[in-house]
Amino acid sequence: MTIIIFLIVLAVLVFVHELGHFLVARACGIRVDAFAIGFGPKILAWKKGQTDYRLNLIPLGGYVKIFGEDPDQQSLVGEDSSRSFANQPRWRQALVLFAGVLFNFIFAWILYVGVFTFGVTATTSGFEKYADNFSGQKIMITHVLADSPAEKSGLKGGDIIYSIAVQSSGQTLNIAMLSNEKDDIKNIQELIGANDGRELAVSYVRGQERGIARVIPVKGLVENTVAIGIAMDKVGELRLPFLTAIWESFGYTLVMIKETAIGLYVFVSSIFQGNADFKAVTGPVGIAGIVGTAANLGLTYLIMITAIISINLGVINLVPFPALDGGRLLFVLIEGIFRRRIPHTFANMVNTLGFALLMILMVVVTYKDIVRLFR
Repeated sequence: MTIIIFLIVLAVLVFVHELGHFLVARACGIRVDAFAIGFGPKILAWKKGQTDYRLNLIPLGGYVKIFGEDPDQQSLVGEDSSRSFANQPRWRQALVLFAGVLFNFIFAWILYVGVFTFGVTATTSGFEKYADNFSGQKIMITHVLADSPAEKSGLKGGDIIYSIAVQSSGQTLNIAMLSNEKDDIKNIQELIGANDGRELAVSYVRGQERGIARVIPVKGLVENTVAIGIAMDKVGELRLPFLTAIWESFGYTLVMIKETAIGLYVFVSSIFQGNADFKAVTGPVGIAGIVGTAANLGLTYLIMITAIISINLGVINLVPFPALDGGRLLFVLIEGIFRRRIPHTFANMVNTLGFALLMILMVVVTYKDIVRLFR
């Protein structure tokens, strides 16, 4: 089921991205020869006008074949060259190339509007001005420190804490039953801080499951305080009026685009500095696991993670690397600056090489995902 859900999510995101290129190219009068979801042998195919539409066997991507995007003699000076991508004004070329990314961002915005309208689990600290729109508030673990007592006990980000008991010689010395009051998080922190070295029984809810994690607080994890290695926040079901949801989702989408771009920049910079953490990189197998976990938590979580993946897909495609939309945009920019067309044989060769390198990277990352999965 995880694989099926992942393939559906991937197919939808690829369709949205390629649809952007397709619609804008058509609107600009550029000929589109093919619109395909997936690679490999075709399962379903039909032709409408001059465009071949295909559904292929391997659903790990897709493409739009735009006449003249990879120029040759036919597209440059041939019979239908006036409708070739290569012969369009550079602003139209840039618009077509950016359209896929834009559609990914717009799609994420639409998904966020949906969840904010129908209800989404959100932190009260992130939406303080909508405090009256929250219901069913709980305390959630938002982060678990690596190699901390909390991580070793099995606690995870997303767990809902509903009680903590202090254990000593089999006796319950104190119980903090959470009441959703404003000071609940402070009370938990004080309870943990007062029990250095004593075992705590943390009762939590994860999805549809309940569990108890036994954890011993230690000193020094967070500055000079006694802690178990978790960050907490109050969460609840947030529902916004439709028009408010449109505006808030737009701002939220911009924030997510910004944070994703910053994260990608920091990671790429760390590669050149020689201290990159490649454990943070995941491929199709790892993403499938993330999607499966989100689906198990509920439809809202699945929609949210789909929006995040859509934004990541858009941001990554803007990277100025050959074969990506960003690389092709860079070529258009260079041509615009020097007022001269880059030789098409050179451009095609660079894009082909870039595509090959991306495929090699995909294989390496997928291999690491599989190894990590078995470990």
